[in-house]
Amino acid sequence: MPRQHRRRRARITFSDSAAKQMENLTSEADIHALDRALVVISVDPDAGEPLPGTAAGPRLRQYADEVERVRILYWVTALKTVVVVAFIEA
Repeated sequence: MPRQHRRRRARITFSDSAAKQMENLTSEADIHALDRALVVISVDPDAGEPLPGTAAGPRLRQYADEVERVRILYWVTALKTVVVVAFIEA
C-alpha cells in the first residue's frame, strides 16, 4: 500500500518586536489563543489573507481569528518552510 506524503509544518520564528509582545502576554486565555493561531499558520501558511503592499519587501499576510480574538501579521519564506511572525495582537 503506498504511503501518502504529508506536508511538514512550517517552523515559526518571531521578529524582535513580536517576541517582546509575546513576553508581555500574561493572560492564560491570550496565550492559548495565540498558540492555536500559530498552529493554524504553521500547518497552512496561506491561511491568512495577503495585505496590500509593494514587491520591495516580504509579502505580509494577516491571520485573524474573531472567536479567539487574536491577530497575527507574518510573512512566509519562499519554500513555505518558515513563518516569520512580525506582529501579535491578542
